[in-house]
Amino acid sequence: MKLFLIYVVGLFCAGVGYGAEVGDFDHVQRNLQSDSTDQPYRTGYHFQPPRNWMNDPNGPIYHNGVYHLFYQYNPYGAVWGNIVWAHSVSYDLINWVNLEDAIYPTGPFDVNGCWSGSATLLPGGKPAIFYTGSDVKNRQVQNLAMPKNTSDPLLREWVKSTHNPLITPPYGTDPNFFRDPTTAWQGEDKAWRLLVGSQIKGRGTAILYKSKDFVSWSMIGSLFNSLAETDMWECPDFYPVGINSMNAVETSEQGEWTKHVLKASFNSHDYYILGNYDMKTDRFSVENDFTVSSSGLRYDYGKFYASKTFYDSAKERRILWGWINESDSKSSDIKKGWSGLQSIPRNVLLSKSGKQLVQWPIKETEKLRAKEVTALSKDLKGGSAVEVLGITAAQADIEVSFETTDLAKAETIDHNSVDPQLLCSSKTASVRGKLGPFGLLALASEDLKEQTAIYFHVLKKNGKFVVLMCSDQSRSSLMGGLDKTTYGGFVDIDPRHEKISLRSLIDHSIVESFSGKGKTCITARVYPSLAIGNKAHLYVFNNGTVGVKISRLSAWSMKNARIAPISKRRKRKTS
Repeated sequence: MKLFLIYVVGLFCAGVGYGAEVGDFDHVQRNLQSDSTDQPYRTGYHFQPPRNWMNDPNGPIYHNGVYHLFYQYNPYGAVWGNIVWAHSVSYDLINWVNLEDAIYPTGPFDVNGCWSGSATLLPGGKPAIFYTGSDVKNRQVQNLAMPKNTSDPLLREWVKSTHNPLITPPYGTDPNFFRDPTTAWQGEDKAWRLLVGSQIKGRGTAILYKSKDFVSWSMIGSLFNSLAETDMWECPDFYPVGINSMNAVETSEQGEWTKHVLKASFNSHDYYILGNYDMKTDRFSVENDFTVSSSGLRYDYGKFYASKTFYDSAKERRILWGWINESDSKSSDIKKGWSGLQSIPRNVLLSKSGKQLVQWPIKETEKLRAKEVTALSKDLKGGSAVEVLGITAAQADIEVSFETTDLAKAETIDHNSVDPQLLCSSKTASVRGKLGPFGLLALASEDLKEQTAIYFHVLKKNGKFVVLMCSDQSRSSLMGGLDKTTYGGFVDIDPRHEKISLRSLIDHSIVESFSGKGKTCITARVYPSLAIGNKAHLYVFNNGTVGVKISRLSAWSMKNARIAPISKRRKRKTS
């Protein structure tokens, strides 16, 4: 369905900070889903269990035609505690079936919880899970579990090694900071290697271990000694990416055609660095160290943590999942009966420049697209907001690209302005600039008193143009007691030669946004009180003084994904 841009002259957004003229795209009746008054913040197409607490994704794998997602779960409530490995399966990474919990406390090595870890496919395709157990002394130890019956395509039952724990905290390591083993990789010497996240002398690190039989492990030492003063490295991840390749490579691959990614979760974000890994010497030579400010490399500059990747051999791609935690209070979580989402699975590749990763929602996400509305080559003058009609604004997928022709009017920023989050905090969507802010107002009320703004500023720094991407949650809800942090990141594009693109996945209480074809990603969790269900609106806006052009806009309503239970939970054995 084609969209036509119609401005309604003289209609202003009173009291919301914009001197904005408002128009609409087409006058098509909205195709809205029915409101959910009791659970307005549950998502339609993001993965979440029916109830209770969920956090880190654990050891996702593809095995015999089935995708397996394990995740940290509290079967008894909506707050952290009683942690087990819950288990769901899928054939397309979008629609899921919930199975019985895969791993739960049974012995002295995990009696106080079965925490994060990873899965590895051994020779012959047999899966193995390494996970952290909190033992009888409350130490964090590393344990092994294998499927009871590998002929079961759903891998419903898992058996723990009689040798557990296989790895205990080494001397000098705080036993409370030793967890989250990675997927293992195998070298030319046929020995296996994995990392365990830790903190030594107040500084985060990942300790490298090696084994020939996957049971007896010896410590090699820290893979990389960062100079950054970070918290403990939680949920580390280490994997190769192909250079100038559109296909991913298997976790044990290495060569001149690959770089390696080391990811660590700390300071509430997922940071990564790139480098070259020599498997013969187990040395990792990095290109740049971790940077704790938002100017460093991150998977996502918003609400995204404790992520995990896996290699999908069926489609030769690497898939990334991240935990999207709540931004409300613990009491709110208890009241609604659940907490936590998983991000949309993302395809991860090395950028053409080789300087960073790019991420994009997996192709299967597009199967949920319903009615499409489009617009081509429309001017968006300064101080205007234009509504996108014809879609379900509370559950949508939108792609829009902007052209900026009057770059001479870009504002100049100080050369010391390197932290994009600080810049976005001072240049919120309601602060009028020159070339920006322009972008989207998602989950907005009709009067724009509520809105989640995802937008851009084109700026000039050190004689070069820079593109700043922001996600402003400050007006996302009229309710108090919420985390409404404004997030930001720079997008590595040249606006003289490239269009500024944005894709946002909107799903009731989450907005995942991707710019520069996945070079910069920002995720927001929001809880509107007005913009719920059929009262949610979506706008394209320009609050700068300089006009920009909408090169192309496509938007879709999104259908619900299916998440189904298969059976009741097994009665657990406690010894």
